[in-house]
Amino acid sequence: MSGPLDLTFAEARKAMKAGEISPSELTRAYVEAAEQGRGLNAYVLETPEIALVRAKASDDRMVKGEAGALEGLPLGVKDLFCTTGVRTTACSKILGDFTPPYESHVTDLMRRAGAVMLGKLNNDEFAMGSANETSCFGPPVNPWRRSGSDAKMVAGGSSGGSAAAVAAKLCLGATATDTGGSIRQPAAFTGTVGIKPTYGRCSRWGIVAFASSLDQAGPIARDVRDAAIMLGAMAGHDPRDSTSVDRAVPDYEAAVGRSVKGLRIGLPREYRVDGMPAEIDALWTRGAEALKAAGAEIVDISLPHTKYALPAYYIVAPAEASSNLARYDGVRYGARVPGRDITEMYENTRAAGFGPEVRRRIMIGAYVLSAGYYDAYYVRAQQVRTLIKRDFETVFADGVDAILTPATPSAAFGIGEKADASPVEMYLNDVFTVTVNMAGLPGIAVPAGLSSEGLPLALQLVGRPFDEETLFAAGSVIEQAAGGPISPERWW
Repeated sequence: MSGPLDLTFAEARKAMKAGEISPSELTRAYVEAAEQGRGLNAYVLETPEIALVRAKASDDRMVKGEAGALEGLPLGVKDLFCTTGVRTTACSKILGDFTPPYESHVTDLMRRAGAVMLGKLNNDEFAMGSANETSCFGPPVNPWRRSGSDAKMVAGGSSGGSAAAVAAKLCLGATATDTGGSIRQPAAFTGTVGIKPTYGRCSRWGIVAFASSLDQAGPIARDVRDAAIMLGAMAGHDPRDSTSVDRAVPDYEAAVGRSVKGLRIGLPREYRVDGMPAEIDALWTRGAEALKAAGAEIVDISLPHTKYALPAYYIVAPAEASSNLARYDGVRYGARVPGRDITEMYENTRAAGFGPEVRRRIMIGAYVLSAGYYDAYYVRAQQVRTLIKRDFETVFADGVDAILTPATPSAAFGIGEKADASPVEMYLNDVFTVTVNMAGLPGIAVPAGLSSEGLPLALQLVGRPFDEETLFAAGSVIEQAAGGPISPERWW
């Protein structure tokens, strides 16, 4: 048997069922790993006491034969998910030491399935960022390094802590959220697998909101099978979320390894953007060839409104953010900075509590929603969003089963390397991912190779609404063609 930290979900379940390791033993191994790995800044709050209590309960259920789908599996939770009695800050100063008295629907489902929570994981402040450099706790560190260099790399955003922790084996899997690529991009940067399910598949109740029509929860895991197992436990209808879909959750794990023979995989010509690195283009070609060799048909497709997706997204998302973040005023909960009157208290609290990127997006959002600009910007962006969605509907109606694209325009970059870059340059990291959120579709990022500098590169598969199963089937083909799951060298 491999060491405890090397076990996948499936292997850990098998080992626990065979009595080779107990949930408590596995949890203690991860608690120690989290302590050793503090230099990565992946966790913003460790909860070893809670983890060991839950692991002991899992020991008992295993003995009784009452194991759940995630029984005894040590997981991390992005600090955007509310957790009963455990600090939840969205990695923003304005929430201070906010400790919710309730549990998000997703983490409640996972707990009911037997999952063990190791702690809360780092993310960009209110999930706003592409590198996880906006967190009030500082950036998490990607465990991968460029060949021959000790420079610390970003883990991607906004779910950088989740991706870094999974890649470094500080947890077996982690929850994440995706508004414009915040699951898929950090997964791509860290050599992990991340899936954004169809909008409405996972409840948003109890998750700190960024842009409500775009946000969606999903897992980051070490391989495609683990991601499938975890999504199966996270998904489900929640009457408290008006956007939650009342639809049966399939057996996602059963789709892993399923034949892709006869599937039609589309390659959108608009994704061959100017300046795309040759190694990204070559990766894309190899992925298509792997699917073709497995029996899929590769077809050329067009998504003509793709070029408008990024500017439309950066109107819609800030507009919704400015509305959602209006509740943080220093009155009801979180931090408060006094002033001479209530207006000054609001101003002082929000100025001190929000970081530069959050303030920027609030101001942009307020501007595009203001009188005189609402029709020119926000309404126009929503019209473009409808056209983007229609492009995908047309392609799927023509018989395409899934779409293959690059996941990111580059490999991970160094922490602070783009400190002087314009916000627009940073936003371009989302160029391949935002369309999926704008259309509410499922998308998965799967490691597909290494860059010339030895850093992970990934491909993205986009599917029909509520057809995550096809993504898991096709994703496993790409994973195997690339040689299986990848891991960085031990870094501690």
